[in-house]
Amino acid sequence: MAEKTHQAYPIAHANGYTRSDGESLVSEDELKRKKRIKLFTYIGIFVVFQIIVMTVFGLTVMKVKTPKARLGEINVQTLNSVPATPSFDAMFTTQIRIKNTNWGPYKFDAGSATFLYQGVSIGQVVIPKSKAGMRSTKKMNVEVSVNTNALPSSSTLGSELNSGVLTLTSKVQLKGKVELMLIMKKNKNAAMDCTIAFDLSSKTVKTLQCK
Repeated sequence: MAEKTHQAYPIAHANGYTRSDGESLVSEDELKRKKRIKLFTYIGIFVVFQIIVMTVFGLTVMKVKTPKARLGEINVQTLNSVPATPSFDAMFTTQIRIKNTNWGPYKFDAGSATFLYQGVSIGQVVIPKSKAGMRSTKKMNVEVSVNTNALPSSSTLGSELNSGVLTLTSKVQLKGKVELMLIMKKNKNAAMDCTIAFDLSSKTVKTLQCK
């Protein structure tokens, strides 16, 4: 009886193609290379993003701006004028406002607001040592009294009083420091230069301009 012989045949892949070990290594290397490229791309994007964030942070949060001092609404209590003398006296209430637009508090020393007629001081109020918080405005109510006692003889004062409009100026200069991130402090002076025009007939403020 004849013996049956069995011949072994290699198992074929579904697509009829057998991948060699060399091709497998090349494919793995290609995958690793693509992964490295992707990783470096992500790192590059992250670095660029950080640079943008730091630039914006430096230009906004860390940029120190000079705080501003301004006068608020003025409420006249008394206003008397005598063109013949010539002389005047007035009393009014207002607010001194220290506006801080920085991302940190502004601490300022005690100072004063001076009211002048043609460059001569005719009244003054004290501004106590205080602080304007981060991106906020410190408001201080004050009562101001001005008169002509300190004025030298002036030929223009009588004419101005006769015109019905009295113009005064007010100045403030405060020394202080802006504090950022609890580590950086920068000296900044808050200044004010306002012009006030009083209507003598209605005894009210006609215009108030500050810079």
